[in-house]
Amino acid sequence: MAFQDLEYRTVQPAPELAEFVESFWMLANHSDAAQVVALVPDGRPDLVFADSATEPYHVVLLGLDSRPSAPLIPPRARMLTISWKLLAVEYLLPVRIAALLHTGMYLPTDYLGITVGDLADFDGFCAKVLAALLGRLPLAVDARKRKLFSLLYAADGAITVEALAEAAAWSSRQINRYFQQMVGLSLKAYCNILRFRASFPHLKAGKLFPEQNFTDQAHFIREVKKYAGVVPKELARNQDDRFIQFSTLPQK
Repeated sequence: MAFQDLEYRTVQPAPELAEFVESFWMLANHSDAAQVVALVPDGRPDLVFADSATEPYHVVLLGLDSRPSAPLIPPRARMLTISWKLLAVEYLLPVRIAALLHTGMYLPTDYLGITVGDLADFDGFCAKVLAALLGRLPLAVDARKRKLFSLLYAADGAITVEALAEAAAWSSRQINRYFQQMVGLSLKAYCNILRFRASFPHLKAGKLFPEQNFTDQAHFIREVKKYAGVVPKELARNQDDRFIQFSTLPQK
């Protein structure tokens, strides 16, 4: 992949949205050719506003993934995206995403008041989305769910279901039912994805040994291969920048 043809930017959400939104980001393909990239599960549902030389403007909500994929970035494409935290599924998104595991659904092209013209200005897009989402914030959030997700993200998934249930005063059975109904995965499966994702910076730095509470090296290798389709050494090498989530990690 000619990564130099791709432009990437990311912006953190305002504090008022931090429980619901992980980031806003922009990816543009300045080439006249489609670019093949490799994506790995990262635990984020995405809302993508996109336009390209080969596809009309569209808005698509993407559910979670638990396996690697190799999508094409169309020529002259511009994609502006909201990456969500899971608390948003119940409180901000228009649908539960359980039915969107490994897939997505189109939303109206005027969703959140965004139009194709807004794709030309990433900063303006972020400001417009911020205003729209602030107007949709819930008046109250279930304290159990707030506690659960706060601990889950703070631990990068390296925490047991039992510990989360005890801290949130919410039974593990109820939590798993909630996760299956809302996102299509069990809590444990989601924890494993977060823990895998938290290993990205270590791998990019050339640290091929587990640092996220994996049982041992063999377990770490199995988990990386499960979610990335390659062993840790190959993922860390990231030949031709094809693993775009690694290519866009900030340099330490």
